[in-house]
Amino acid sequence: MSLPPLLQHLRLPVIGSPLFIISNPDLVIAQCKAGIVGSFPALNARPKHQLDEWLRRIAGELGEHDAKHPDHKAAPFAVNQIVHRSNDRLEHDLEVCVRHQVPIIITSLGARVEVNEAAHSYGGIVLHDVISNAFARKAIEKGADGLIAVAAGAGGHAGTISPFALIQEIRAWFDGPVALSGAIATGGAILAAQAIGADLAYIGSAFIATDEANAAPGYKEMIVESAASDIVYTNLITGVHGNYLKPSLARAGLDPDNLPESDKSAMSFREGNNRAWKDIWGAGQGVGAVQAVVPAAELIDRLAREYRQARDRIAA
Repeated sequence: MSLPPLLQHLRLPVIGSPLFIISNPDLVIAQCKAGIVGSFPALNARPKHQLDEWLRRIAGELGEHDAKHPDHKAAPFAVNQIVHRSNDRLEHDLEVCVRHQVPIIITSLGARVEVNEAAHSYGGIVLHDVISNAFARKAIEKGADGLIAVAAGAGGHAGTISPFALIQEIRAWFDGPVALSGAIATGGAILAAQAIGADLAYIGSAFIATDEANAAPGYKEMIVESAASDIVYTNLITGVHGNYLKPSLARAGLDPDNLPESDKSAMSFREGNNRAWKDIWGAGQGVGAVQAVVPAAELIDRLAREYRQARDRIAA
């Protein structure tokens, strides 16, 4: 297993996952300065011309950081592209990312050759998120450089397969970069992800409860107060199965224990489809490890400390 050069010198083997609405330049910059890959969905920049402004700001501030700290340079950043056909911004957003030469493109909800080729045209790499081994094979066949295995317990559009089984099946044939997503919210879990064959951990829900995150105060507090038993897996919200906080479903007038099924065709990523994410809040099963709302750098310090402690404990 080998990582591309830009992923070989991270402080922690972690990618901060792109959180719809929540991830913004403040969070991405804080994550990268603290030594992990920061990312955001291109769709978070609204209206679409704001994507250019965000990329200019992120690249500029990280460049200033590197000039001042040549021995502790920032980690690279990533932009998530939803390649589902309902995303009518994809062509525009991809063109902007190519122009800014975004180091890492994360693709979701469909693998497309032309997206991979666009990133490769300037030397970028593409990581594609998958919920099964079959989808993983298709992504690599279409030119993705690496995979994000979205296993059971992950926030957002998660899969149902155990991380042990999913990584095992992927590693039977693929030796390129693999990140693992699924209830990872401690340094010990990062090390465990590596132990079963992943190169990197993919962490999202814990970063919702950070100062920089663009989440409502009530959302952050709900993350702190919740446990794995407060996560509900349903396709009602977007047409694709995902994990959501039970209290937010109840507050929206739904019965979390008796949710109807939704048609997959209900999925939409157009400008007007924010309400579900603003009122009904996604999270993964790792929320029980989140004890307080803190700056992103403080969370990453905690993860780094726990990672070292876990490694020392095993070595002993």
